Amino acid sequence: MYQDVKRVTHTMKTMDFKAWMKSIDRMSRSQRDKLRKRLEGKVITDTVVTLIEQSLNYESACPYCMSTKLYRWGKVCELQRYRCRQCNRTFNALTNTPLARLRHKDKWLNYEQTMIQGLSLRKSANSCGIAKNTSFKWRHRFLRIPAIQQSNQMNGIVEADETYFLESFKGQHHLPRPSRKRGGKAAKRGTSKEQIARYAKIVHRPVNIAAGQRVINNIYHIQNVNAYDSRLKQWMAKFHGVATRYLGDYLGWHRMIDRFGQSITPTFCFLASLGRTRQFQQLIVT
Repeated sequence: MYQDVKRVTHTMKTMDFKAWMKSIDRMSRSQRDKLRKRLEGKVITDTVVTLIEQSLNYESACPYCMSTKLYRWGKVCELQRYRCRQCNRTFNALTNTPLARLRHKDKWLNYEQTMIQGLSLRKSANSCGIAKNTSFKWRHRFLRIPAIQQSNQMNGIVEADETYFLESFKGQHHLPRPSRKRGGKAAKRGTSKEQIARYAKIVHRPVNIAAGQRVINNIYHIQNVNAYDSRLKQWMAKFHGVATRYLGDYLGWHRMIDRFGQSITPTFCFLASLGRTRQFQQLIVT
């Protein structure tokens, strides 16, 4: 009896699907366009969900107690939910990640593409059909892990030089000084309180550019790091000033783009945002 009911239910679903397919011919062009966009969105959502689920299967542990004794516990927002036999807490593949509780999965890969292009918040929002505030939230959620990934090993000849960014209170309503327009320029040349500097205790061979010295022993120079600084400054200029509290996010963003160049893809950036891509881990040690 159960098999008969199951067979009838399946047949009804098949008949409904065939009737729905025939109704496409009666749709107007605008209706078909809406349907196509909706289906494309579902395909992208399925792709994103698959990437997320596969990343969890790679780790296969409870994010709360690290137990591997898990079992399925329904679905929420198209993501498989799990329950831990050890601590009895439920979670999905995005729990305790920067992307937890974000909506509109069908637009995430498109947004990652705008980040590869280095678009502004407003242009990214327009491209993805989201609000500017949502664009701001997504940008810094997606950059949270790439921003903290840096090389922790160096060998051979290492070039080092300093570069400066103006202290910025962009986005804040109460400023300790008059506002600057579109990033602005420092009032004083060289190092001053307006600049944000980073220090590293390393033994180095200084190259005195001011004295006309550019190469030492035909080996030591700073041409590569100067070229990097130039690329960084040109890339940052498009944002017309970055708030100092978000500077680390933007530096990590550029570090990822500059490191992987033309080989970078929205899928790679998405997995990097989860911290679950072996390729991205190479950035830490190179």
